[in-house]
Amino acid sequence: MRVNVEERAMRAKELFLEGYNCAQSVFLAYRDLTPFDEKIAATVAAPFGGGMGRLREVCGAVSGMTMVAGFLYPNFDPADSQSKKENYAAVQKLAEKFRKENGAIVCRELLGLAQKKDEPTPSPRTEEYYKRRPCAEYVAIAARIVGEKINTME
Repeated sequence: MRVNVEERAMRAKELFLEGYNCAQSVFLAYRDLTPFDEKIAATVAAPFGGGMGRLREVCGAVSGMTMVAGFLYPNFDPADSQSKKENYAAVQKLAEKFRKENGAIVCRELLGLAQKKDEPTPSPRTEEYYKRRPCAEYVAIAARIVGEKINTME
């Protein structure tokens, strides 16, 4: 299976600019690789935005990327340690590539935030918001990284 990486990256960015959070944007850009419809995919990915519910932990774009990896390297049998190892190895490689390109995988570090977490109320998506937050680019980068992974799979 091959995907158009740039098309997926741009789609993820568009989804973010439409108001989806970072995890939803990446996951929805690859939703066709899952058994989920758009509503279920958006629902499942929603809690991972803002570094998990605005806790500013692992970047939502990275979480969305790893959710896609779950479908590329499935591990549904708790006794299948080989599948678990392949899944974890893929996640670690994807995260490392994101970290190498961006300097971190933690939301607050990527955004230069001093506080450990934010209030649960999301920031209004204004022009000013988009000017001070590089999240749309992180979403595109994560979508690009997972797309490149898909294209190198055997």
